Amino acid sequence: MITVGIDDISIYFPKLHFEIEAFAAYRNMDFSKLNKGLGLESMSIPDVHEDAATMGANACLRLLERNKISPKDIGRIYLGTESALDGAKPTATYIIEMLEQKYGAGSFSHCDVTDITFACVGGVDAVHNTLDWVARGGAEENRQGIVIFSDHAKYSLNSPGEYTQGAGAGAALIKQNPRLLEIEDTWGVSTNPVHDFFKPKRKITHQKMVQEILDLAKEKDATFPEHLSEEIVKAIPASSKKDEILFEENSLTIHKDTPVFDGQLSNRCYTDAVKNAFINFKENAIKRGRYNEDTDDIITEQWSRIVVHLPYAFQGKRMFPDVFMLDRKETRTGASIIKQIGEDPSADETKMAGFSDSEQEKIKNGYRRLISKTEEYQKFTANKIEKTQKASGFVGNQYTASIFLALMSTLEIDLSENNKLEGKKIGFCAYGSGAKSKVFQGIVQKDWAEITKRFNLFSRLENRTAINATTYEALHRGYQIESVVKPSGEFVIESVGGSDVLEGHRKYTWVD
Repeated sequence: MITVGIDDISIYFPKLHFEIEAFAAYRNMDFSKLNKGLGLESMSIPDVHEDAATMGANACLRLLERNKISPKDIGRIYLGTESALDGAKPTATYIIEMLEQKYGAGSFSHCDVTDITFACVGGVDAVHNTLDWVARGGAEENRQGIVIFSDHAKYSLNSPGEYTQGAGAGAALIKQNPRLLEIEDTWGVSTNPVHDFFKPKRKITHQKMVQEILDLAKEKDATFPEHLSEEIVKAIPASSKKDEILFEENSLTIHKDTPVFDGQLSNRCYTDAVKNAFINFKENAIKRGRYNEDTDDIITEQWSRIVVHLPYAFQGKRMFPDVFMLDRKETRTGASIIKQIGEDPSADETKMAGFSDSEQEKIKNGYRRLISKTEEYQKFTANKIEKTQKASGFVGNQYTASIFLALMSTLEIDLSENNKLEGKKIGFCAYGSGAKSKVFQGIVQKDWAEITKRFNLFSRLENRTAINATTYEALHRGYQIESVVKPSGEFVIESVGGSDVLEGHRKYTWVD
């Protein structure tokens, strides 16, 4: 019988990190709220020579070399990212360009290569797509694909999301009869076109650009005639500067790496999407004969570990009360919890109709907190979620890579504790803002321990370089020119643009 899934997985994170205790002091915040409340220890910060392409290429190279894979054995390389470097040219092509520096020009020319973007779920989308492609090839073709996931979770300085920042990449080998994790072909999906988190094209008018420059000059005691900005803007269409990039259109369109987001809405969308995807997963499992409500254990008890997208370390256990109770509504555990904390007040639609949306959400969150404080729920999360969160606390949000980092986290901890996972099921709850969730499950394979031994995840986290607040802000603003840590044994950015290439052309190179 042919199965498909993840044969091996590698992870890459920058060598720099900013400790949350230092960040809290820098921002005059309560460290304990970030650490004990959210599970944050440090955030990975890309160095000058790193971006989504270099991180993805370094993760992929690690995977290829470790498994002694020839490029000719790979049929596709898909990248999940929301940190794309170009509006047309896929970031995956930059990764291929770097890999061919090691394997030879044209060595990956036969590969299907593309980017997949749907916020943080893009990596899971790429895995889902590649699993289907591998399965369709059958035993005759024995297809193998690589899925890369790479992102820099960057937020505006002093924004409410700043402390959740992180960066990193990973690569997963997708093939038949995998050594690490078989992924079954039953999926639950929930999609809702909401505006909880996005990175829009932003427009700056000529008037605003000119006025900002004049205001800056005034800070240096310069003086100007009244209404000078208006006169300058009027003069642009007839000026020698009218075809310059700043002025060729009525406004300047820019794209920033930092998002526009509503934190409360995003949390609500996350919770709702995962719950609805779980419902869809259960429905599809029943249809396919994979689950019998009358005879099988409830789904979340079948899952030995539950791996979720982690925008911050403790998000997993914070967002799961809804699914936890939904899956136990007809069980003794569910009845016991209701006896302790009462019925869910949001279940009474007539009563809830009298409250505003914000009031309704406050009521729902209050009930979730009550669930989370019960002994039953705390035991559940300690057994099934806790180990998945540890690595995230030291890295921060990796967007598309975060769910795979969580998988590696629990596997490495379980290995160190000599836990027997072979044949056990792992549940996955992926989420991407905008918004979509996918729920699926995998079965741990007999060689999982041998594969996991090579992760060295936590030892690598210990060998990073801590930076101070001054360096952090310089990197964030792009003021840092030289690399903080000299690159070695990795792909790096060589240049962007220049006299000998087209505008914006990015060059990468390998540094021994």
